[in-house]
This record gives sequence, structure tokens and C-alpha cells, in this order.
Amino acid sequence: MRVGYLQFGPVFGEKQANRDRVAGFLSDVKADLIVLPEFFASGYVFESREELMELAEEDGGESFAFLNDLSRRMGAAIVGSIAERVGDDCYNTCVLSSGGDIKARYRKVHLFDREKELFTPGDLPFDVYDLRGVKVGMMVCFDWVFPEAMRALALKGAQIVCHPSNLVLPFCPRAMITRCIENGVYAITTNRVGTEARAGIELTFIGMSQVIGPRGEVLMRANEVEEDLRIIDINPALADDKMITQRNHLIDDRRPEFYP
Repeated sequence: MRVGYLQFGPVFGEKQANRDRVAGFLSDVKADLIVLPEFFASGYVFESREELMELAEEDGGESFAFLNDLSRRMGAAIVGSIAERVGDDCYNTCVLSSGGDIKARYRKVHLFDREKELFTPGDLPFDVYDLRGVKVGMMVCFDWVFPEAMRALALKGAQIVCHPSNLVLPFCPRAMITRCIENGVYAITTNRVGTEARAGIELTFIGMSQVIGPRGEVLMRANEVEEDLRIIDINPALADDKMITQRNHLIDDRRPEFYP
């Protein structure tokens, strides 16, 4: 299976230009699964709840339609995060589009810092979806801090975890190695690059998008500052082998009766 990430620097509020850039990057790409950054179309540093709601989209909005059109034209599954407006609520919604349709949706459960003032916490479970016979799960950015997120996906049979991100803390690229080892899964973490300075807030994103294998192998990793599109062939079936020694199984050896 050919999978990859697109690490780039969206311009805040320039949704059409950002979508056009994504389409340009991917115009000649041959892949089965591509992961985009968190808020690939809108940018991240919203000055207020009002500004967020103006830039957010209802289900079926332009960015949703863009992913559907792109997945149909490419013949690939595309995963990306969009600010989704649902009545008076706004969710950080991650979608998987394949064949011109939204096949799966996850709303970010663990909100980071100012996100708590802007977004509604996600109301959908960590779930796994069949993509051409491969089991794919999704989580978003700060979810990595909570091992239960990745474990929930692994327990449901995920072979690949797609992880759109806007990372500003330095810890995630290393931590995802451990997450993959302890669950025996692949992970595609796609971050963005660049700096956003708005409303007295300046955030610099750390890049370092990566694909990690089920034994913690760094299969490919971008640097901290450059835009980067990379594709790699992986064998998702390797994630079905949960034996970490001849006698130890990552899932069967769990003792949940002793865990709080």
C-alpha cells in the first residue's frame, strides 16, 4: 500500500488558495492514502469564536467537497481536518474521503490549550474503517498525549493510524514511536510548517511529519521547516503481528483488571 504525507504551510483564512496548493502538490501523485495537516484549508490561530464560526463549514461545505473531488480524481483516500460547524457548535473534524465520498469522520476528543475556548469537544468514538481491506483509524494532533486514543484504535484492529496535526510542542515525533511499538501499528503523522502570529499569539509549527512502522521504525520523516511531500510503500499486514517476543503478545498480555 502506498501511503504518504503532505507537509506544507497553509495561510490563515485563505481557504481557496490553500486548497489549490494541496491540489497542486498532489496533481501527479500515485498513492492509496494521503494524510494532510490539521486545518489544512483554514489555518489554525483563530482570534475569536466568531472568527472561527465564520471560517468553519457545515457538512458538505467547500473543503469537504474539495476532499471528495480530490479523492475521486486521484483514486486515493485523503485524510484531513476541517473546522465543522454544527448548529451552535464547532468541532475539529477529521474526515477520510475515498472515491468521492466521506467514508469516515472523527471529531477531536482532546482539545489543546485555546482550542478549549473555541471548539466543542468531540462526540464521536475512536473507530476503525475498512479501506480496500486495510483497517484505518484516525486521531488528531493532541490526541497523541493520551495513550488510550491509540490503544482504542489498536483494540479495534487498526493497522494504520492517520494523525493530522498542527504540532507546536517538540515531543510528539518521538512519542509516536512508542505509541506504535506499544500497539504494533503504523502511524502517519502529518504536521504543518511556518508561523502564525495573530491576536497577540505567535505559534511556530515544528514540521517533522513522519511515517512510523509497527516496531517503531522511522520509515520517513520531514525536517522542521520545509514543505515536503513523500510517499512510501508499506505492508499493513505487518501490523497484525502483535508478538513482541516469542512469549509476549501486545494485546493478549494486557491485564486490564489492574488498570484504573
